Amino acid sequence: MAGAGGAMLTVLSIGYPFAPVTADPAGGAEQILAHVDRALVAAGHRSIVVAPQGSHVAGELRTIPAVDGEIDAAARTRVHGAVRDRIADELRGAPIDVIHYHGLDFGVYFAAAALPQLATLHLPIAWYAEAALRSGARLLPVSRDEAARAPAGLTLLPPIENGVDLDRYRPARSKSDYALALGRVAPIKGFHDAIAATRRAGVRLLMAGRLYPYPEHRRYFAAQVAPALDDWHRWIGAVAGHAKAQLIAGARCLLVPSTAPETSSLVAMEALASGTPVIAYRSGALPEVVEDGVTGFIVDDADSMGDAIARVDTIDPAACRAAAEARFSAARMTAEYLRLYERLAA
Repeated sequence: MAGAGGAMLTVLSIGYPFAPVTADPAGGAEQILAHVDRALVAAGHRSIVVAPQGSHVAGELRTIPAVDGEIDAAARTRVHGAVRDRIADELRGAPIDVIHYHGLDFGVYFAAAALPQLATLHLPIAWYAEAALRSGARLLPVSRDEAARAPAGLTLLPPIENGVDLDRYRPARSKSDYALALGRVAPIKGFHDAIAATRRAGVRLLMAGRLYPYPEHRRYFAAQVAPALDDWHRWIGAVAGHAKAQLIAGARCLLVPSTAPETSSLVAMEALASGTPVIAYRSGALPEVVEDGVTGFIVDDADSMGDAIARVDTIDPAACRAAAEARFSAARMTAEYLRLYERLAA
């Protein structure tokens, strides 16, 4: 690494252009980008990040306009143009060793440049445009399940599994009596199933997350979440920082009723680091993160999730923390990214 006598790298990271990058962002892609940005700077490399206004990074921030209001087709066109302009500006400056894309839409602003370009596939591979997957970017999955879903003839790099800050997320001295569902508001995230499961189990539910300005997300919240709220099923909105860590550590269990082919689950990793068992659907890579019967339960529907809540006291919080320490460290993840950058630049 640069700090140990190696060559300094310059990495240009392109965030998803509709979500800010901060020390504790809501989105999974933004969390990984933030970890890698800090690791680059700590190792003596140069980190340049293109991200919306309101972002805060350890390296050098190049802002694009943030969308104020609904993210419609006109907003996407305007923002994508700004990203292309920012990338072009950086390529006219000091030499860039690697461009690293984190957004689902990277194919729209992929640079026509003769240098290594990497795209981490934070979302299910089927959600990416074919043109993006065949753009020439080196494609990096974050789980074995995601790699296995690649179309025939598509070459992927070996997965780098996600990680979380093990110092931020630690077990609490005691647990409260609530189950927790935490994530962005969208139909595929299954908050309505979390409500049904906790009603079946007869336990309290706290739900937290960010409601982004997508019309379909707002309609889902208004139709399927808001009408079900009561004293036992509470919505507390977006949480971050110490408050989020306390909320996860104090939960009886974390519910992940996602129906999407999840590539990973940072919130499940955060829960395990906090000694909190995870009850998750059998979706995508979730069975890779949660060891059934050891760190939580893998279930198939709201009814079986409710039944699992009743058995969650059989899960040892110490086993959850041990699994996080063995597999889900952000330090391990960022070390793998830095080694990958060095190989690509060479």
